[in-house]
This record gives sequence, structure tokens and C-alpha cells, in this order.
Amino acid sequence: MFLHERVRRVRAALDEHGAATEIVELPSPAPTAAAAAEQLGCPVGAIANSLVFAVDGAPLLVLTSGAHRVDTRLLAPFLGVSRNRIRRAAPEFVLAATGQEVGGVAPVGHPLPIRALVDVTLSDYEHVWAGAGMHHSVFRTSFTELLTLTGGEPAVVSSEQTPSKQVL
Repeated sequence: MFLHERVRRVRAALDEHGAATEIVELPSPAPTAAAAAEQLGCPVGAIANSLVFAVDGAPLLVLTSGAHRVDTRLLAPFLGVSRNRIRRAAPEFVLAATGQEVGGVAPVGHPLPIRALVDVTLSDYEHVWAGAGMHHSVFRTSFTELLTLTGGEPAVVSSEQTPSKQVL
């Protein structure tokens, strides 16, 4: 099977970390968590969306459950910046920072390391699915493995999370 260069970079990063998981090619592109969940037959909350923000010009990767949206009011104090310094990154910024296009961003395989926050809600699922560099590729992982793969920090990223899920 031919793997796109972006997917090969993700595979190499997974191998570097000893992640024994397969990259799955979906039947059709899945640029949203709902589309991926439907094709995988899993809850939308088990999809780890890779969202890129610009914080004072530096990239920040937020891996969030597909069940809710990132609230920058929660990120700001966690990051020690004011809310107006956190912006959803433009597609060109995402591509430059990750080497991947919006809708197919993986948590790994980027040209340079990116600071990452990992949504604590993902710990509610034994398995989560993350993008693998293209709109139609994903890999199965876990909350703990995402922390290891990305060097990420567990974080509450949504005001939609219940109080029990906000305890680390």
C-alpha cells in the first residue's frame, strides 16, 4: 500500500516511540470528528481532534475530544497568557507548523516539536483515534500514549466537561 509522505512521517514518529499501532485508511475522508467516528463505529468523544492554535506566534497543539470545543478562556490561565494572545491558527500556519493540512493533522510527525495539551476527557476511553497526517488516515491510541507521544500535558480544555472529568 502506498503511504503519502505525511503518513510516512507519522508512522516514523510512532515507530520512534515504540507505538505498536497500525495506521488505518478510512473508506472516505474524515475531516471532522463526527465523520471519523461514524466510519470507525466509535463514540465521537473517542476521536482526538488535533487543533493548532497560535500563542504569541508559537504553535500550540491541543488534542481534544471530538465531543466538545476548546475554550480559550480555560487555556489562557493554564498557559499563563491572556486570552487574546491565543488564536485559532490559519490553515497556512497549521501546514507550516505541522507539515499537515487542517482536517488531517496528527499529534506527531511534525517538522519540529510542538507544545501539546491533551484533553483529560480522552482518559474516559480505553482507546481513542487520532489523525495520521491525511484526511482519511487515523491510528488507535490511548490518553496515556498520547501524553507520551507528544510530550503533552493533561489539561481541561472545554467548559463543556463535567466537574468529575476536570479532576486530574
